[in-house]
Amino acid sequence: MNYNIINLAIIFILSPKLLSAHESKLVIFENLINKEWKAEGKWGDGTIFKQETIFKFDLDNTIIIAKSKGFIDKKQTKYGSRNHGIRKFDAKTKTIKFWEFDIFGNLTEGTVIINGKNILYQYQYGDSMVTDMWEYVDDNTYNFKIGNYVDGIWKQIYLETQFRAEKIKKK
Repeated sequence: MNYNIINLAIIFILSPKLLSAHESKLVIFENLINKEWKAEGKWGDGTIFKQETIFKFDLDNTIIIAKSKGFIDKKQTKYGSRNHGIRKFDAKTKTIKFWEFDIFGNLTEGTVIINGKNILYQYQYGDSMVTDMWEYVDDNTYNFKIGNYVDGIWKQIYLETQFRAEKIKKK
């Protein structure tokens, strides 16, 4: 009898924590969590793209924190912490918004669009509306594109590569 009461108490205590991620409007990001995502490629102008990103839930699963490494100088000779980002569901607009702060003092902000298992970031860059797409391939692979994406069609692609995941090694 005491055993059943203890089990029920444990379930009662743990249930809100287990449900909070699944009830979260950020559930699309669950596959990205606890993995280190790495990609390399070339921009349309021939410069090198190299990035490593780690995503984690924070503030009781109400936001996603993204920390990225990349080139931290214009000459692409130094590599280190380049971006810190936040993704959060906005209850007023019923959309996921994002903010990305980089080492150069810039802030990119926009909207996240979910299309099946694909994650699209749309934002204004100068005079252009730009889209970054994480196109789901499998649990450890996403095709990654940056360009002008209008009505489901890529009008121009600036970068096309692939992110692959590695489990984060616990220290």
